[in-house]
Amino acid sequence: MKVVKFGGSSLANGPEFQKVIDIIKADPGRRFIVTSAPGKRHDGDIKVTDLLIKYANQTIKNQDTYQVLNEIIGRYQAIADYFKLPPHALDKIKSILTDLPSHDYSDNAHLMAAFKAHGERMNARLMTLVLNHLGIKAKFIDPSVSGIVVTGKNPNDAFVKEVTYQNMKKLLPLKKQPIRLVFPGFFGFTSDGQIATFARGGSDITGSIVARGLHVHMYENFTDVDAIYTANPKIINNPVPIRKMTYREMRELSYAGFSVFNDEAIIPAIQGDVTINIKNTNNPKAPGTFIMPRHNFNEPDNLITGIAGKKNFMALYIHKYLLNAQVGFTLRLLKILVKYNVSYEHMPSGIDDLTIIINKDQLNQHKLTAIKHDVQEVLHPDDVEWIDDYAIIMVVGEGMIGKVGTLSRIIEPLAHKNIPIKMINKGASQISMMIGTRAEDADEAIRRIYNEFLE
Repeated sequence: MKVVKFGGSSLANGPEFQKVIDIIKADPGRRFIVTSAPGKRHDGDIKVTDLLIKYANQTIKNQDTYQVLNEIIGRYQAIADYFKLPPHALDKIKSILTDLPSHDYSDNAHLMAAFKAHGERMNARLMTLVLNHLGIKAKFIDPSVSGIVVTGKNPNDAFVKEVTYQNMKKLLPLKKQPIRLVFPGFFGFTSDGQIATFARGGSDITGSIVARGLHVHMYENFTDVDAIYTANPKIINNPVPIRKMTYREMRELSYAGFSVFNDEAIIPAIQGDVTINIKNTNNPKAPGTFIMPRHNFNEPDNLITGIAGKKNFMALYIHKYLLNAQVGFTLRLLKILVKYNVSYEHMPSGIDDLTIIINKDQLNQHKLTAIKHDVQEVLHPDDVEWIDDYAIIMVVGEGMIGKVGTLSRIIEPLAHKNIPIKMINKGASQISMMIGTRAEDADEAIRRIYNEFLE
């Protein structure tokens, strides 16, 4: 048995729905279906999720919602018309969408989460209607029924609670019945009955939750690419596709910019010993990329599995004579970061120097000034400065374990191109090498490393 998840572009309109249904029919093992909200039908189109965000904002501002509501309903109606569903088939969907503003929400953040979640929620209902109309027995399973319980301070960035997997045991008898179960992705319910959503792209997370909860060991995630590639196709022309990789390789690469699969979605899959298969809705016969537990992984295809880079980093450089002899220096520094709610990525250090690498997304001009001021007041460095030109490149591969000379093969092509290296860090797992460069050099560094190992 398999869990299959389809992205928004795969469910954007009637013809795309038909492709998905053909994929479901092609394999009787594809029993558990997770839907995203309808995506863009063409360039310039608007995703249903974005229409729902507009609907929520207009509701919050007490503005007229007639036009956007009709546009949302129209997206589902067009799909229903494509499959010639009976005239009143969508009455329930229309009623639910129309009634959204009349519900009680604890605050505007919960209202926004609830509105956004209905893109997936209504598409799962519609998929169930279409499958049954076509003679394929299907049952809609809402998170309130499956028992997906979430938590978190932000209702638009929730996390699944462990009790979910106990709750889902009540669905296990349905595995013995010849029926497809259709789950909406992206959201769950808090313990007090409020809707909360995962981070955007969270339908991937739902797919992993369903696979773990129903003890399904194959999760097919259908998207719009044939595979995960060894490098960004915007940097490398026709990069080698990755045939198989381990969870930890995917996590390392996701950190540095791989965005084909939501890296948070891997966690339930790891816990449930699930193999994930990334596949293309438009080319379903392509093998795709398998992401699997380490114990199921045999020999890697290459020494290097993937190379990824990310440019949105800054570095706080601190120089102080005899820094290494000061007890508690790093502790006092970290307390300053905690004060401003800033986490760090890496902290390479020397005898008299220390650099803290931080993701720019956490920083603004106020924090930059305040952190530097506090460092000067608390730590009395000889020199402190922000370096706003930092990129991190991850070179990842299970094949790197125990291989002598890998580092030199990474560095030499950069030296030949006169690309300076700011930092090197070998991961404790021995499957990754982190290189710090100037942001302007990152793309060329990736090309040089790729040519060395994979060209």
